[in-house]
Amino acid sequence: MGPRGQDDEQDGQQVARREDGRRTAGGEEDGRSTGTAADASPAPSAPAPSPSGATPSSAAPSGAAPSPSGAVSSCGDERVAAVRRAGALGRLWRGRARLTLSASLLAVALTGGAIALGADRVPASAPVSVGAADPGILGGGDLDASVAALQTHLRSQPKDAGAWATLALAYVEQARTKGDPSRYPRAEQALRRSLSLAPDGDQALAGRAALAAARHDFEDALAFADTALRRNPYSERALSSRIDALVELGRYADAAGAAKTADARRPGVPVFTRYAYVRELRGDVTTARRVLEQALSAAGSPGDTAYVATQLGQLAWNQGDHKTALGCYARALAADDGYLPALEGRARARAASGDRAGAITDMETVVARSPLPGPLVELGELYEARGAAGDRARARRQYALVGAWTALARANGVDADLDTALAAADHGDKRAALRAARAEWARRHTVHTADALAWALHVNGRDAEALPYARRATATGYRNAVFRYHRGVIELATGHRAAGRASLASALALNPGFSPLGAARAREALEGAE
Repeated sequence: MGPRGQDDEQDGQQVARREDGRRTAGGEEDGRSTGTAADASPAPSAPAPSPSGATPSSAAPSGAAPSPSGAVSSCGDERVAAVRRAGALGRLWRGRARLTLSASLLAVALTGGAIALGADRVPASAPVSVGAADPGILGGGDLDASVAALQTHLRSQPKDAGAWATLALAYVEQARTKGDPSRYPRAEQALRRSLSLAPDGDQALAGRAALAAARHDFEDALAFADTALRRNPYSERALSSRIDALVELGRYADAAGAAKTADARRPGVPVFTRYAYVRELRGDVTTARRVLEQALSAAGSPGDTAYVATQLGQLAWNQGDHKTALGCYARALAADDGYLPALEGRARARAASGDRAGAITDMETVVARSPLPGPLVELGELYEARGAAGDRARARRQYALVGAWTALARANGVDADLDTALAAADHGDKRAALRAARAEWARRHTVHTADALAWALHVNGRDAEALPYARRATATGYRNAVFRYHRGVIELATGHRAAGRASLASALALNPGFSPLGAARAREALEGAE
């Protein structure tokens, strides 16, 4: 075995955690029925029950303030205390598990570990919904212990194909949560080792799809997911990765069909969250919320709760319902106080609610642990918006780090063009932004790549070319204030003044605090166009 293989076997300690008897992303049933996502999507006249037993968003509890969209969160403060107690118990259990690492816990970990994708969730225009970590290996400390324990196990059992596959997926998740793409080559090597031992192992076959998706190679992710599903049509991990790949390729109708198939075969938290995101992309926020509430009611562990509550928070955030979003993020952090996507979401909601100091503190914590492009750009813009002494220099440092991350990502096989385009268009080399956006559009036609290309063309003074892409970014019905802001600016620049004013007003009405800098610029542009 070469030096890298020795590293893979000798880094450290465990995949022990979780599996409080729930379904995992590749694995076993927990013996309880949660229904399907479709079950959570009745006609508006018959809303699905919320986890607390009350009707969901559309029916406010007595005395509750309605959100701007008329929804009331299922993530309210009344449940946070209970979840905090559960989270504390979970952390106590996990601490003991790290000391004991019983054979039975290790066996559970080796059969499960739901890490289906964990896509990057790049800059502020992109949602967190699909790509935040799936339930399973979620906490940074636990994840490191999980990796170490697997490596320890594999030193004594080097022919355990399933353990190699689980180690590969843990590396994928470790790369995502730490913002460290250098883990991807290790994941690839572990998958090769697994497949050399068991060429038809569906866990490793599905793992190839997860790794390809993490590297933004979505064509390969789709092909690998299909291969895995031919071996095991009920592989939750492969079903989930297939949805992810279709979404990221912009094949939304196919993604909707894949979500229905996955929902019929393996209903559970990973599939529910994807089903919801596909509906959100098509403008069906009501169904997306109901499905996420179903997922939250099915959450069987603190990790599940943190994951799904964060998705509900992001959905509320996209509708400009900052109060509800903060409640959902509070619930997520009560379940897992180190869950970075929730901390990142809370930072954005705090900034939009006027708590800039709290937002900066949160985002500084996020980038210290996971210096990914989205949080780096957001923190830089928060510094610029604050405008204190030294803040411009602080912001420049954050933007410079995006370039460093991009170089590292590319060196480890990650297609980082979308990250480059989104960050560089506003805070870097505008020509590089356009090159990257064109390259990304050549690979996949999503609403996010359409928006990135439109904006990159705009900042390079090519608004007539930009307008069709800006319109395409908003064509599915996806409710995204950044997209509407970009479209409005481009419409004004091309002489479509009435349409531009309408788009800018729509962006601000949807989410008046959608960006630390963008929201103020949208107001200025709207006032200038009157």
